[in-house]
Amino acid sequence: MLHQVQTNDNTIADVMEDIGRRAKAASGPLAIASPQTKTKALLAMADAVLADEDKILAANAIDLANAKQAELAESLVDRLKLDTQRIAGIAEGIRTIAELDDPVGAVIAAWERPNGLQIERVRTPLGVIGVIYESRPNVTADAGALCVKAGNAVILRGGSDSLNSSRAIHASLVRGLKQAGLPEDAIQLVPVADRAAVGAMLTGLSGAIDVIVPRGGKSLVARVQAEARVPVFAHLEGLCHIYVDQSADLEMAKSIVVNAKMRRTGICGAAETLLVDGAAAGTHLMPLLEALTEAGCEIRASAAVLKVFPALKPATEEDWSTEYLDAIISVALVDGISGAIAHIKRYSSHHTEAVIAEDSAVAERFFNEVDSAILLHNASTQFADGGEFGMGAEIGIATGKMHARGPVGVEQLTSFKYRVHGTGQTRP
Repeated sequence: MLHQVQTNDNTIADVMEDIGRRAKAASGPLAIASPQTKTKALLAMADAVLADEDKILAANAIDLANAKQAELAESLVDRLKLDTQRIAGIAEGIRTIAELDDPVGAVIAAWERPNGLQIERVRTPLGVIGVIYESRPNVTADAGALCVKAGNAVILRGGSDSLNSSRAIHASLVRGLKQAGLPEDAIQLVPVADRAAVGAMLTGLSGAIDVIVPRGGKSLVARVQAEARVPVFAHLEGLCHIYVDQSADLEMAKSIVVNAKMRRTGICGAAETLLVDGAAAGTHLMPLLEALTEAGCEIRASAAVLKVFPALKPATEEDWSTEYLDAIISVALVDGISGAIAHIKRYSSHHTEAVIAEDSAVAERFFNEVDSAILLHNASTQFADGGEFGMGAEIGIATGKMHARGPVGVEQLTSFKYRVHGTGQTRP
């Protein structure tokens, strides 16, 4: 088991400070690396992940055994589990990132002033990114690859549940960096499971870390937001809603609702609350409830829904603000689009919401008045994913409003600077 490493006489703080220094040193050459060199590294990483499949699966087997012993919830075990198909997906995700346009040096905007000055706004790397995540070992590859593509060094602190798997994947990533001649310290994995390592990262490691990206449950994000001394890309829980309007096509609604809830219940884009237009109670509600039940979903119903389907479990106030990450959904009847918007404003985590409606005015109002990072019309909430957005992958879904919002891909992992070209101008 690889839950701890020997630190000799060093404290965890000393270990983390050393990681920070090495990441800062690696960020310099990485920031000016050519697109060709970064692409070479990423393709080598993908090849290494596939070549190391047996090692990665063996490490994952240890994590799964530990999870079983710890009686981890099935949804968390699903996040943790790797197999041949998922490892192939990890490699393909890295290749997709490699094929993206390099964001570094891209001119975002350019203009000329009346005095002849030529001004450009140009993308630059952020520097060193700290990523703190739970359970999913694939985040090790996604975050590492995205940061390298954007010219950033990265310090990865995975969850203790997935430490063995993450270490095996990390070893493959480092091999890719080495083959391309990039600093091996550009992607570092915190070697200890101790929570003190998280605390050290949140201090910024003496200025080494430029931004923190938390990807995990409410308690992790709350700690990061409370303790961080560096900027944070907040990734709050995915309390996602679907509103089915009376104008919705019933068969479409059934298909979308079941997919949004049941395709993978443990991801942040899984629907947790279904809101049905009260005007559609006689036509849409029962078929939707039956479709969910047949798919194996437990339903927790509002008082109005219980009148239609008395056998369901009553919803409590807590249910409306619970991210189940399981085959459970809360269902309520609402007073049309106004009622849906009011419910979402009260309970949403501002992650992802969907409206199913043929009435374009309903969809437009939903888009205008619901303030979440991702809004969908007539599509499953499970599309809340950087890969599905064409970003190759994502570090997370940012639910804040500063710098990055929605899927955090390569462009969101850059800042910018201004380049001003003159011909001898002086300011009067």
